[in-house]
Amino acid sequence: MTTFADKVIDFNRNLHYTGKLPDGFRVLNPYLDNPETMEVMGQFYHKYYNDNRQRKFIIGINPSRHGAGVTGVPFTDTKRLEKVCGIKMESAYTHEVSSVFMYDMITAWGGARSFYKNFYINSPFPLAIIRRANEGKWLNANYYDDPKLFEMVKPFMIASLEKHISLGLDTSEVFILGKKNATFINQLNATAGLFSKATVLEHPRYIEQYKSKEKQLYIDKYILELGKSIN
Repeated sequence: MTTFADKVIDFNRNLHYTGKLPDGFRVLNPYLDNPETMEVMGQFYHKYYNDNRQRKFIIGINPSRHGAGVTGVPFTDTKRLEKVCGIKMESAYTHEVSSVFMYDMITAWGGARSFYKNFYINSPFPLAIIRRANEGKWLNANYYDDPKLFEMVKPFMIASLEKHISLGLDTSEVFILGKKNATFINQLNATAGLFSKATVLEHPRYIEQYKSKEKQLYIDKYILELGKSIN
């Protein structure tokens, strides 16, 4: 029997972006760049998603170079992949700000096994995007940072969201991380009719960087909003 885990792993194994990009932008595919990424990603999904439960969908922006851009697991750097999930990555060691908040919230929820039993996290553009900055440096980029970029990746994003849903997700309510992200996801939803209701939560990076003194309030808000959806 094909499980939720098998479907996610297959989705990731076949991820390729072949569309155009504006000058100065690149897409990174962690599954092609590092063989161990595919290995640890598979371990993660077999550990937490090896069933056919229907889950709620939590949507980020696109993977960062230090989180899912390395581990293949959304909002999960190598530190938390090892310490919380018990999966060690030998070829990389990363710290990602959003991962800190997400796993503090998951701990408050009751732990990774309980959380992932009910929720699936991914992004409308499920590969890392980088842009060339001054002196040839490459920095993390969001799919909405440039209007031309968004228009070019929009068809791929809609197709990706439809594939995520086909894994067996509950589309009655989706949780979108980040207010700006929500503006664009709502545009996609208006075009493709993907979700019945969208609930917006502040993005973990924003909370960690700018609202750290109020972090517990945001953790409580996440748990309240997410909890209502499964009660």
